[in-house]
Amino acid sequence: MQPHCRIPPMTIQQSVALNDMAVMPALPRRTLLLFALTSGLSVANIYYSQPLIENIARDLGMSPVFAGVVVTVTQFGYAIGLLFLVPLAELINHRRLIVGQLLLSALALVAVGIASSVTVLLLGFAMIGLLAVVIQILVALAAAVSSPSEQGRAVGAVTSGVALGVIAARSIAGPLAALTSWRTVFVVSAALTSLAAYAMANSLPRRSTLGKTRSYWTLLRSVVTLLLEERLLHVRAGLALLVFAAFGVLWSSLALELSAAPLSLSQAAIGLFGFAGVAGVAGAASAGLLADRGWGQWTTGIALTLMFLAWWPLSRNQLPLWTLIVGVGALDMGGQAVHVASQSLLFRALPQARNRILAAYMLFYSVGTGVGALASTAAFAWSGWRGVCQLGAAISATALLFWAATLRESRRNRVVSPG
Repeated sequence: MQPHCRIPPMTIQQSVALNDMAVMPALPRRTLLLFALTSGLSVANIYYSQPLIENIARDLGMSPVFAGVVVTVTQFGYAIGLLFLVPLAELINHRRLIVGQLLLSALALVAVGIASSVTVLLLGFAMIGLLAVVIQILVALAAAVSSPSEQGRAVGAVTSGVALGVIAARSIAGPLAALTSWRTVFVVSAALTSLAAYAMANSLPRRSTLGKTRSYWTLLRSVVTLLLEERLLHVRAGLALLVFAAFGVLWSSLALELSAAPLSLSQAAIGLFGFAGVAGVAGAASAGLLADRGWGQWTTGIALTLMFLAWWPLSRNQLPLWTLIVGVGALDMGGQAVHVASQSLLFRALPQARNRILAAYMLFYSVGTGVGALASTAAFAWSGWRGVCQLGAAISATALLFWAATLRESRRNRVVSPG
Protein backbone atom coordinates (compact mmCIF):
# COMPACT_ATOMS: atom_id res chain seq x y z
CA MET A 1 0.00 0.00 0.00
CA GLN A 2 1.36 3.39 -0.94
CA PRO A 3 1.71 5.83 1.99
CA HIS A 4 -0.74 8.72 2.06
CA CYS A 5 1.10 11.85 0.95
CA ARG A 6 -0.11 15.36 0.20
CA ILE A 7 3.36 16.72 -0.43
CA PRO A 8 4.80 16.67 -3.96
CA PRO A 9 7.48 14.01 -4.55
CA MET A 10 11.12 14.95 -4.95
CA THR A 11 12.18 16.46 -8.23
CA ILE A 12 14.82 14.71 -10.33
CA GLN A 13 17.39 17.30 -9.24
CA GLN A 14 16.58 16.68 -5.58
CA SER A 15 16.81 12.91 -6.03
CA VAL A 16 20.22 13.24 -7.65
CA ALA A 17 21.33 15.56 -4.87
CA LEU A 18 20.18 13.04 -2.27
CA ASN A 19 22.05 10.23 -4.00
CA ASP A 20 25.19 12.37 -4.17
CA MET A 21 24.86 13.08 -0.47
CA ALA A 22 24.66 9.37 0.30
CA VAL A 23 28.04 8.64 -1.26
CA MET A 24 29.89 11.61 0.20
CA PRO A 25 32.92 10.57 2.27
CA ALA A 26 32.57 10.65 6.04
CA LEU A 27 33.60 13.80 7.85
CA PRO A 28 37.25 13.79 8.92
CA ARG A 29 37.57 13.28 12.67
CA ARG A 30 38.99 16.76 13.19
CA THR A 31 36.04 18.34 11.35
CA LEU A 32 33.56 16.29 13.38
CA LEU A 33 35.41 17.42 16.50
CA LEU A 34 35.12 21.04 15.37
CA PHE A 35 31.37 20.53 14.81
CA ALA A 36 31.06 19.13 18.34
CA LEU A 37 33.08 21.94 19.92
CA THR A 38 31.19 24.65 18.04
CA SER A 39 27.86 23.09 18.95
CA GLY A 40 28.95 22.86 22.57
CA LEU A 41 29.96 26.50 22.63
CA SER A 42 26.69 27.56 21.00
CA VAL A 43 24.51 25.62 23.43
CA ALA A 44 26.54 26.97 26.35
CA ASN A 45 25.49 30.46 25.30
CA ILE A 46 21.88 29.43 25.96
CA TYR A 47 22.52 27.87 29.35
CA TYR A 48 24.91 30.33 31.00
CA SER A 49 21.93 32.14 32.46
CA GLN A 50 20.68 29.20 34.53
CA PRO A 51 23.42 29.11 37.21
CA LEU A 52 23.64 32.92 37.07
CA ILE A 53 19.95 33.72 37.42
CA GLU A 54 20.30 34.83 41.03
CA ASN A 55 23.24 37.14 40.18
CA ILE A 56 21.50 38.62 37.14
CA ALA A 57 18.24 39.14 39.03
CA ARG A 58 20.00 40.86 41.92
CA ASP A 59 22.07 43.10 39.64
CA LEU A 60 19.10 44.27 37.56
CA GLY A 61 16.48 44.28 40.32
CA MET A 62 14.48 41.29 39.08
CA SER A 63 12.59 38.88 41.35
CA PRO A 64 13.76 35.22 41.29
CA VAL A 65 10.41 34.17 39.80
CA PHE A 66 10.62 36.77 37.04
CA ALA A 67 14.18 35.66 36.37
CA GLY A 68 12.70 32.45 34.94
CA VAL A 69 11.50 34.64 32.07
CA VAL A 70 15.16 34.95 30.97
CA VAL A 71 15.25 31.24 30.16
CA THR A 72 11.83 31.36 28.51
CA VAL A 73 12.76 34.33 26.30
CA THR A 74 15.94 32.58 25.21
CA GLN A 75 13.99 29.45 24.31
CA PHE A 76 11.41 31.56 22.46
CA GLY A 77 14.20 33.00 20.33
CA TYR A 78 15.48 29.49 19.76
CA ALA A 79 12.04 28.36 18.59
CA ILE A 80 11.83 31.23 16.09
CA GLY A 81 15.29 30.34 14.79
CA LEU A 82 14.28 26.71 14.32
CA LEU A 83 11.32 27.71 12.18
CA PHE A 84 12.92 30.45 10.09
CA LEU A 85 16.72 29.94 10.09
CA VAL A 86 17.33 26.18 10.04
CA PRO A 87 15.45 25.61 6.73
CA LEU A 88 17.83 28.12 5.13
CA ALA A 89 20.50 25.40 5.26
CA GLU A 90 18.83 23.88 2.21
CA LEU A 91 19.13 27.13 0.27
CA ILE A 92 22.26 28.94 1.45
CA ASN A 93 25.88 27.85 1.43
CA HIS A 94 26.57 26.13 4.77
CA ARG A 95 29.80 28.04 5.32
CA ARG A 96 28.16 31.43 4.88
CA LEU A 97 25.15 30.55 7.04
CA ILE A 98 27.10 28.99 9.92
CA VAL A 99 29.83 31.64 10.08
CA GLY A 100 27.26 34.44 9.87
CA GLN A 101 25.24 33.02 12.75
CA LEU A 102 28.32 32.63 14.92
CA LEU A 103 29.45 36.22 14.34
CA LEU A 104 25.99 37.61 15.10
CA SER A 105 25.89 35.44 18.23
CA ALA A 106 29.10 37.07 19.41
CA LEU A 107 27.48 40.50 19.05
CA ALA A 108 24.39 39.36 20.99
CA LEU A 109 26.62 38.02 23.80
CA VAL A 110 28.36 41.38 24.06
CA ALA A 111 24.96 43.10 24.26
CA VAL A 112 23.97 40.89 27.21
CA GLY A 113 27.34 41.46 28.87
CA ILE A 114 26.92 45.24 28.86
CA ALA A 115 23.12 45.37 29.37
CA SER A 116 22.05 47.95 31.93
CA SER A 117 18.28 47.38 31.66
CA VAL A 118 15.98 44.38 31.70
CA THR A 119 14.73 45.24 28.20
CA VAL A 120 18.19 45.14 26.62
CA LEU A 121 19.00 41.98 28.56
CA LEU A 122 15.90 40.13 27.34
CA LEU A 123 16.42 41.27 23.74
CA GLY A 124 20.01 40.06 23.91
CA PHE A 125 18.97 36.66 25.27
CA ALA A 126 16.30 36.35 22.58
CA MET A 127 18.95 36.94 19.90
CA ILE A 128 21.30 34.43 21.54
CA GLY A 129 18.54 31.83 21.38
CA LEU A 130 17.62 32.73 17.80
CA LEU A 131 21.18 32.29 16.53
CA ALA A 132 22.05 29.20 18.60
CA VAL A 133 20.12 27.07 16.11
CA VAL A 134 23.43 26.80 14.27
CA ILE A 135 23.70 23.63 16.40
CA GLN A 136 20.91 21.97 14.44
CA ILE A 137 22.47 22.91 11.13
CA LEU A 138 25.71 21.26 12.24
CA VAL A 139 23.92 18.13 13.48
CA ALA A 140 22.02 17.74 10.20
CA LEU A 141 25.17 18.38 8.17
CA ALA A 142 27.09 15.74 10.13
CA ALA A 143 24.31 13.21 9.46
CA ALA A 144 24.07 14.19 5.79
CA VAL A 145 27.69 13.32 5.02
CA SER A 146 27.64 10.05 6.98
CA SER A 147 26.57 6.65 5.66
CA PRO A 148 23.26 5.31 7.03
CA SER A 149 25.12 2.88 9.29
CA GLU A 150 27.21 5.74 10.74
CA GLN A 151 24.56 8.43 11.15
CA GLY A 152 23.85 7.57 14.77
CA ARG A 153 27.54 7.76 15.61
CA ALA A 154 27.91 11.15 13.92
CA VAL A 155 24.79 12.56 15.59
CA GLY A 156 25.93 11.11 18.90
CA ALA A 157 29.36 12.70 18.55
CA VAL A 158 27.99 16.19 17.88
CA THR A 159 25.33 15.78 20.56
CA SER A 160 28.05 14.75 23.01
CA GLY A 161 29.64 18.11 22.26
CA VAL A 162 26.30 19.74 23.01
CA ALA A 163 26.08 17.87 26.33
CA LEU A 164 29.60 18.99 27.22
CA GLY A 165 28.64 22.55 26.34
CA VAL A 166 25.72 22.43 28.73
CA ILE A 167 28.02 21.05 31.44
CA ALA A 168 30.58 23.79 30.78
CA ALA A 169 27.90 26.47 30.93
CA ARG A 170 26.63 25.26 34.29
CA SER A 171 30.06 24.46 35.74
CA ILE A 172 32.30 27.28 34.56
CA ALA A 173 29.85 30.18 34.62
CA GLY A 174 29.45 30.10 38.39
CA PRO A 175 33.15 30.11 39.38
CA LEU A 176 34.00 32.71 36.71
CA ALA A 177 31.16 34.95 37.88
CA ALA A 178 32.31 34.52 41.49
CA LEU A 179 35.82 35.65 40.54
CA THR A 180 34.74 38.60 38.42
CA SER A 181 31.12 39.25 37.41
CA TRP A 182 28.32 37.46 35.59
CA ARG A 183 28.90 39.92 32.75
CA THR A 184 32.42 38.56 32.20
CA VAL A 185 30.96 35.16 31.34
CA PHE A 186 29.14 36.53 28.30
CA VAL A 187 32.00 38.73 27.11
CA VAL A 188 34.44 35.81 27.26
CA SER A 189 31.95 33.62 25.42
CA ALA A 190 31.64 36.29 22.71
CA ALA A 191 35.39 36.06 22.12
CA LEU A 192 35.29 32.24 21.97
CA THR A 193 32.34 32.31 19.58
CA SER A 194 34.27 34.64 17.29
CA LEU A 195 37.17 32.16 17.28
CA ALA A 196 34.75 29.35 16.39
CA ALA A 197 33.49 31.45 13.45
CA TYR A 198 37.06 31.85 12.23
CA ALA A 199 37.70 28.09 12.51
CA MET A 200 34.50 27.27 10.64
CA ALA A 201 35.31 29.76 7.89
CA ASN A 202 38.58 27.93 7.31
CA SER A 203 37.13 24.40 7.53
CA LEU A 204 33.85 24.40 5.60
CA PRO A 205 33.83 24.21 1.79
CA ARG A 206 32.92 27.29 -0.21
CA ARG A 207 30.76 25.39 -2.69
CA SER A 208 26.99 25.84 -2.78
CA THR A 209 24.65 23.56 -0.86
CA LEU A 210 21.60 21.60 -1.99
CA GLY A 211 18.03 22.65 -2.42
CA LYS A 212 18.18 25.66 -4.74
CA THR A 213 15.27 24.31 -6.80
CA ARG A 214 12.77 25.38 -4.11
CA SER A 215 11.86 28.72 -2.65
CA TYR A 216 12.26 29.63 1.01
CA TRP A 217 8.49 29.81 1.50
CA THR A 218 8.05 26.36 -0.03
CA LEU A 219 10.48 25.00 2.53
CA LEU A 220 8.62 26.71 5.38
CA ARG A 221 5.31 25.27 4.17
CA SER A 222 6.85 21.81 4.07
CA VAL A 223 7.91 22.19 7.72
CA VAL A 224 4.28 22.86 8.61
CA THR A 225 3.20 19.86 6.52
CA LEU A 226 5.67 17.65 8.34
CA LEU A 227 4.28 18.86 11.66
CA LEU A 228 0.74 18.07 10.56
CA GLU A 229 1.22 14.74 8.80
CA GLU A 230 4.35 12.86 9.89
CA ARG A 231 3.36 10.48 12.70
CA LEU A 232 6.92 9.60 13.74
CA LEU A 233 7.58 13.31 14.20
CA HIS A 234 4.45 13.61 16.36
CA VAL A 235 5.73 10.92 18.70
CA ARG A 236 9.33 12.10 18.88
CA ALA A 237 8.36 15.76 19.20
CA GLY A 238 5.99 14.88 22.03
CA LEU A 239 8.83 13.11 23.81
CA ALA A 240 11.14 16.08 23.24
CA LEU A 241 8.54 18.41 24.74
CA LEU A 242 8.29 16.32 27.90
CA VAL A 243 11.97 15.38 28.25
CA PHE A 244 13.20 18.93 27.98
CA ALA A 245 10.40 20.25 30.14
CA ALA A 246 11.81 17.95 32.83
CA PHE A 247 15.28 19.39 32.17
CA GLY A 248 13.89 22.92 32.44
CA VAL A 249 12.21 22.05 35.74
CA LEU A 250 15.46 20.77 37.24
CA TRP A 251 17.96 23.35 36.11
CA SER A 252 15.84 26.47 36.53
CA SER A 253 15.39 25.91 40.27
CA LEU A 254 18.47 23.90 41.19
CA ALA A 255 20.63 26.99 41.78
CA LEU A 256 17.92 28.46 43.99
CA GLU A 257 17.80 25.29 46.11
CA LEU A 258 21.57 24.87 46.36
CA SER A 259 22.09 28.48 47.46
CA ALA A 260 19.41 28.28 50.18
CA ALA A 261 19.68 26.71 53.65
CA PRO A 262 20.56 24.07 54.68
CA LEU A 263 23.00 23.58 51.77
CA SER A 264 23.92 27.29 51.31
CA LEU A 265 26.47 26.60 48.58
CA SER A 266 28.52 29.40 47.09
CA GLN A 267 28.11 30.50 43.48
CA ALA A 268 31.37 28.74 42.58
CA ALA A 269 30.26 25.48 44.21
CA ILE A 270 26.89 25.64 42.47
CA GLY A 271 28.67 26.04 39.14
CA LEU A 272 30.88 23.02 39.74
CA PHE A 273 27.73 21.02 40.43
CA GLY A 274 27.14 21.04 36.68
CA PHE A 275 29.88 18.44 36.22
CA ALA A 276 27.30 15.91 37.41
CA GLY A 277 25.95 16.14 33.87
CA VAL A 278 28.99 14.35 32.42
CA ALA A 279 26.80 11.25 32.39
CA GLY A 280 24.81 12.91 29.61
CA VAL A 281 27.82 12.66 27.31
CA ALA A 282 27.94 8.90 27.83
CA GLY A 283 24.21 8.71 27.25
CA ALA A 284 24.46 10.58 23.93
CA ALA A 285 27.36 8.52 22.58
CA SER A 286 25.85 5.18 23.62
CA ALA A 287 22.42 6.02 22.24
CA GLY A 288 23.92 6.86 18.84
CA LEU A 289 25.63 3.49 18.60
CA LEU A 290 22.52 1.61 19.74
CA ALA A 291 20.36 3.51 17.24
CA ASP A 292 22.71 2.44 14.43
CA ARG A 293 22.06 -1.16 15.48
CA GLY A 294 18.29 -0.74 15.40
CA TRP A 295 17.71 -0.37 19.14
CA GLY A 296 16.45 3.21 19.09
CA GLN A 297 13.00 2.43 20.49
CA TRP A 298 14.15 0.35 23.44
CA THR A 299 16.96 2.77 24.17
CA THR A 300 14.22 5.39 24.49
CA GLY A 301 12.20 3.29 26.92
CA ILE A 302 15.15 2.50 29.19
CA ALA A 303 16.30 6.14 29.16
CA LEU A 304 12.83 7.44 30.05
CA THR A 305 12.64 4.98 32.95
CA LEU A 306 16.00 6.25 34.18
CA MET A 307 14.73 9.84 34.02
CA PHE A 308 11.68 9.00 36.11
CA LEU A 309 13.74 7.18 38.74
CA ALA A 310 16.23 10.08 38.91
CA TRP A 311 13.72 12.26 40.75
CA TRP A 312 13.86 10.07 43.87
CA PRO A 313 17.50 10.89 44.77
CA LEU A 314 16.92 14.47 43.65
CA SER A 315 14.10 14.83 46.16
CA ARG A 316 16.29 13.60 49.03
CA ASN A 317 18.08 16.92 49.42
CA GLN A 318 18.44 16.58 53.17
CA LEU A 319 20.69 13.52 52.70
CA PRO A 320 24.37 13.77 51.64
CA LEU A 321 24.99 15.93 48.58
CA TRP A 322 25.98 12.92 46.49
CA THR A 323 22.31 11.95 46.18
CA LEU A 324 21.67 15.15 44.23
CA ILE A 325 24.71 14.44 42.06
CA VAL A 326 23.43 10.94 41.27
CA GLY A 327 20.00 12.31 40.39
CA VAL A 328 21.37 14.99 38.08
CA GLY A 329 23.63 12.49 36.33
CA ALA A 330 20.82 10.00 35.81
CA LEU A 331 18.43 12.63 34.48
CA ASP A 332 21.03 14.00 32.06
CA MET A 333 22.05 10.54 30.83
CA GLY A 334 18.46 9.53 30.17
CA GLY A 335 17.50 12.79 28.49
CA GLN A 336 20.48 12.87 26.14
CA ALA A 337 19.93 9.22 25.19
CA VAL A 338 16.31 9.92 24.23
CA HIS A 339 17.39 12.99 22.28
CA VAL A 340 20.00 11.18 20.16
CA ALA A 341 17.73 8.18 19.56
CA SER A 342 14.96 10.48 18.36
CA GLN A 343 17.20 12.35 15.93
CA SER A 344 18.65 9.12 14.53
CA LEU A 345 15.19 7.64 13.92
CA LEU A 346 13.96 10.82 12.23
CA PHE A 347 17.02 11.17 9.99
CA ARG A 348 16.71 7.56 8.88
CA ALA A 349 12.99 7.95 8.11
CA LEU A 350 13.30 11.26 6.21
CA PRO A 351 16.84 11.60 4.81
CA GLN A 352 15.83 14.14 2.16
CA ALA A 353 14.47 16.59 4.77
CA ARG A 354 17.01 16.49 7.57
CA ASN A 355 17.12 20.22 8.27
CA ARG A 356 13.36 20.64 8.14
CA ILE A 357 12.54 17.57 10.23
CA LEU A 358 15.12 18.65 12.80
CA ALA A 359 13.70 22.19 12.87
CA ALA A 360 10.21 20.83 13.50
CA TYR A 361 11.42 18.39 16.17
CA MET A 362 13.61 20.89 18.01
CA LEU A 363 10.75 23.38 18.15
CA PHE A 364 9.20 21.15 20.81
CA TYR A 365 12.53 20.89 22.61
CA SER A 366 12.58 24.66 22.89
CA VAL A 367 8.96 24.99 23.98
CA GLY A 368 9.41 22.24 26.56
CA THR A 369 12.48 23.87 28.07
CA GLY A 370 10.80 27.26 28.27
CA VAL A 371 7.57 25.95 29.79
CA GLY A 372 9.54 23.80 32.23
CA ALA A 373 11.57 26.81 33.37
CA LEU A 374 8.47 28.91 34.06
CA ALA A 375 6.67 26.07 35.81
CA SER A 376 9.76 25.28 37.87
CA THR A 377 10.28 28.76 39.31
CA ALA A 378 6.54 28.99 40.05
CA ALA A 379 6.60 25.58 41.80
CA PHE A 380 9.67 26.59 43.81
CA ALA A 381 8.01 29.81 44.95
CA TRP A 382 4.81 27.94 45.84
CA SER A 383 6.08 24.78 47.56
CA GLY A 384 9.86 24.75 47.48
CA TRP A 385 12.19 22.05 46.18
CA ARG A 386 9.79 19.21 47.01
CA GLY A 387 7.20 20.75 44.70
CA VAL A 388 9.82 21.07 41.94
CA CYS A 389 10.71 17.39 42.25
CA GLN A 390 7.06 16.33 42.24
CA LEU A 391 6.50 18.36 39.08
CA GLY A 392 9.57 16.88 37.40
CA ALA A 393 8.61 13.33 38.34
CA ALA A 394 5.09 13.84 36.99
CA ILE A 395 6.45 15.11 33.66
CA SER A 396 8.93 12.23 33.40
CA ALA A 397 6.23 9.67 34.20
CA THR A 398 4.02 11.21 31.51
CA ALA A 399 6.86 10.88 28.98
CA LEU A 400 7.35 7.20 29.83
CA LEU A 401 3.63 6.44 29.56
CA PHE A 402 3.40 8.36 26.28
CA TRP A 403 6.27 6.32 24.80
CA ALA A 404 4.69 3.03 25.91
CA ALA A 405 1.31 4.04 24.46
CA THR A 406 2.79 4.96 21.07
CA LEU A 407 5.37 2.15 20.78
CA ARG A 408 3.24 -0.19 18.71
CA GLU A 409 2.06 2.61 16.45
CA SER A 410 5.65 3.81 15.93
CA ARG A 411 6.58 0.39 14.62
CA ARG A 412 3.99 0.67 11.87
CA ASN A 413 4.92 4.28 11.14
CA ARG A 414 4.32 5.33 7.55
CA VAL A 415 6.81 7.82 6.20
CA VAL A 416 5.56 10.93 4.44
CA SER A 417 7.86 12.11 1.67
CA PRO A 418 8.31 15.85 2.18
CA GLY A 419 9.97 16.59 -1.14
